[in-house]
Amino acid sequence: MTTLALGGASIDGGLYTWITDLAQRAPHVLNTLVSYWTDYGLGLFAVLMLIGWWRARHAGATAMAMALAAPVAVVAAYAANDVIKSFFNEQRPCQTLHTVTVEACPALGDWSFPSNHSAIAAAAAVAIVLCGRRLGWIAVPAALLMGASRIWVGAHYPHDVVVGLLIGALVAWPLTLLARRAAPAVDRLSATRLRPLVAAR
Repeated sequence: MTTLALGGASIDGGLYTWITDLAQRAPHVLNTLVSYWTDYGLGLFAVLMLIGWWRARHAGATAMAMALAAPVAVVAAYAANDVIKSFFNEQRPCQTLHTVTVEACPALGDWSFPSNHSAIAAAAAVAIVLCGRRLGWIAVPAALLMGASRIWVGAHYPHDVVVGLLIGALVAWPLTLLARRAAPAVDRLSATRLRPLVAAR
């Protein structure tokens, strides 16, 4: 497979080093919180999708079809992002620029562009928004914070995060909307023993 060597430092390396330098001057407690968020924050989106599913049980077959499609959209976004990543051999900025970072630098060959964390977070946020705007008030800022945290800890250039967010959103949006066509299938499930999973009554 033909790959492209992407020189990320020439795109926004200066902004990256400015952010990582800022992180080095930040309070230790802040960096600890950001590290926990960047490592474990994706779990929040799983919780929000579960809440969205639970609420959809009271909202009809169309809402339930979209809620059930949310994790599928996230997996599809991750897969699409990973395929794109395989075409670009962009080294992690912490490998190329040798800057001091909050977290240890991933090994050589663990490509940087685009950001998987950002794609997953954006896909989850978009699916959650389409399933219920109230949860979106949590999901969207959380997705943006996830992307920002990947730069703060030194794992990604800013353009890695921006493109990852775009890929996640662009994959999840049509897939979640397309899931509305599965509403008749959800209706049929509600007439089976699986009814408690798709309808409240």
